[in-house]
Amino acid sequence: MEAVSTRHATLVDLLDRVLDRGLVINTDIIITLAGVPLVALSIRAAIASIDTMEKSGFMIGWDRSIRSGSTGDSTQQQ
Repeated sequence: MEAVSTRHATLVDLLDRVLDRGLVINTDIIITLAGVPLVALSIRAAIASIDTMEKSGFMIGWDRSIRSGSTGDSTQQQ
């Protein structure tokens, strides 16, 4: 009998793939009670590394603008 190789994905493998390829979640949820809609949620999320998001056209320049804004002088003149 030959040994069968099986690959078990770990949490690290999953996280690496999500950061490398990206993950987009787009869903609409409506909570109703007795047929009456009470709450409506629209969820849109993109999870990826900054490099992956910039390659895909999301948040172009966002990282640089955030970093340049945080490098200012932390003391305020009054």
